[in-house]
Amino acid sequence: MAIKKLRPMTPGTRFRTAPAFAEITTATPEKSLLVTRKKSGGRNNDGRMTMRYIGGGHKQKVRVVDFKRNRFDIPATVKSVEYDPTRTSYVALIYYIDGVKSYIIAPEGIKVGQTVISGREIAPEVGNTLPLANIPLGTIVHNVELKPGKGGSMARSAGSYAQLLARDGKYATIKLPSGEMRLVLTECLATVGTVSNSDHMNETLGKAGRHRWLGRRPRTRAVVMNPVDHPMGGGEGRSSGGHPRSRKGLLAKGKKTRTPKKYSNNFIVSRRKK
Repeated sequence: MAIKKLRPMTPGTRFRTAPAFAEITTATPEKSLLVTRKKSGGRNNDGRMTMRYIGGGHKQKVRVVDFKRNRFDIPATVKSVEYDPTRTSYVALIYYIDGVKSYIIAPEGIKVGQTVISGREIAPEVGNTLPLANIPLGTIVHNVELKPGKGGSMARSAGSYAQLLARDGKYATIKLPSGEMRLVLTECLATVGTVSNSDHMNETLGKAGRHRWLGRRPRTRAVVMNPVDHPMGGGEGRSSGGHPRSRKGLLAKGKKTRTPKKYSNNFIVSRRKK
């Protein structure tokens, strides 16, 4: 993955950095796996704005991605690596030998023509999906399940990965991208490898218009609002706004918001880094 620096021909390209798309092999998605994305503009069913700073943006088609990978012991061939406008990572189109087509999260280094497979007694190679019980300790994985059969829900964004650290009884210890170490059932599936497009974090949009293309409207800072609109608003001249807090008055910048009696506290070995 590489990032290209554009020539400063216009103010919008002066600071812009963009992906080189070296891994992308086709620009035409598989029609049978597309769903139209309906945009809300931040409005609810009454037409009232319930989420600010949302609206506009380019039309997008959602790629139906298979996070479950539960077609065991059926080999599939990678046909293409594609761009997905609704997520940060790339997706890979795979054809199973029985004719079924599917999208999966593309791991780093996956190539067209490569064979991927899901199962219990298979090799832990990049793109293959196995239960945590069958993956060697220390392996880098992504698309990790929290509940068996539910589908992967952890480590799915661009460049992210988790690491399998230990196994004890029916639980495995994995280290998540946030630094948190938690217990997960060894029956849960995970895919070997790192998620593609690791340079996504190095992209610079370059101009306000590209934010609008993504459906993001301008965000108003709290300190420039009036007191009726935000606890940090008001004051004569440029006031600091007091202690950072949300619009509803909840303290920010370090206040713990996790529920003390959350059901999953027993599964967390060590919390994420501050």
